[in-house]
Amino acid sequence: MRVAQVVGFGGPEVLVAAEAVDPVAGPGQVLVAVAAVDTIFVETQVRAGWGRKFFPVTPPYVPGGGIAGTVRAVGEGVEPAWAGRRVVASIGYTGAYAELAVAPVEALAVVPDEVSFVDAAALAHDGATAAELLDVTAVRPGEQVLIVGASGGMGTLLVQLAGAAGARVVGLARGQRKMDLVTELGADAVIDPTGADWVDRAREALGDAGADVVLDGVGGEVGLAAFSLVANGGRFSAHGAPTGGFAPVNPSEATARGVRLLGIGDIRLTASAHAALLTRVLDAAAKKVLKTVVGATFPLAHAASAHEAIESRALLGKAVITVRPECGHRREGAAGRERTGPDPARFRLSARDAESTGT
Repeated sequence: MRVAQVVGFGGPEVLVAAEAVDPVAGPGQVLVAVAAVDTIFVETQVRAGWGRKFFPVTPPYVPGGGIAGTVRAVGEGVEPAWAGRRVVASIGYTGAYAELAVAPVEALAVVPDEVSFVDAAALAHDGATAAELLDVTAVRPGEQVLIVGASGGMGTLLVQLAGAAGARVVGLARGQRKMDLVTELGADAVIDPTGADWVDRAREALGDAGADVVLDGVGGEVGLAAFSLVANGGRFSAHGAPTGGFAPVNPSEATARGVRLLGIGDIRLTASAHAALLTRVLDAAAKKVLKTVVGATFPLAHAASAHEAIESRALLGKAVITVRPECGHRREGAAGRERTGPDPARFRLSARDAESTGT
């Protein structure tokens, strides 16, 4: 089978096309003919050699953990009825950039006919995690929620889910196009954090009391500044660190203010729990209540280009790798297929825009 393989730690160029032995479904597993693959920022960091304590990979390896496709075969102990079903699953952090992949049956969520494989793959990680973040932080109707990194793959979903929960949503997004996207997705106010006075403008948008909940998907100094906007007794969740580190919040200060600190470590999902959350967001996508934002798709042989796009911040929303011809591909200037969400071409940034606006 064809795969995209990391042959050594480094830049996107170390991710190359290769051939590998077809996997076989073992007991309790299914074999999936992969149609589309999720990509997330941490995969680019692992490829570059970061986080080996948490992601113990040694090149050569096949990256990726989110797949959408059709069950081709079932292993021992798996109901034969799974064969032929359209599914999406999280399979860990390796093995997804491939034509075939194995997944434990408890990790499978059925993809409704109304949802494309590309959109299902885009939800494979961010969809389930976003839904769990809203559950863990217990966002309630009428609360003020600040979303840091609101135009990213996770942020675009959090904006919609928090709004659906009845919260008033303030998003942080850099550059006018990203701000326009977040506004279209339902945010009540959007602030550009590149301005020197962005904290003051965010405080004004949130009101004197501040944010009941801050969902920080950026980390670093921006995340730390966002912590100052949490109301006393509020919740601060750090779930992303594309800046290279999580917000350096002082736990003593949080305790003194009664702020509950949460991190990505508080989201420890079993395979079946992850699948249940996926089922929930897929149902919302099928009903067009939840929109995915996919900036571009890339064929498996050009997986390195997907990593380049992610690292350059040149796309809004997600980059998805497609494996089967029926998925199609979206590139700059391509007409593409119909989508359930906003037209990505409206929000795609040029490399120059991305460089000047940042994340």
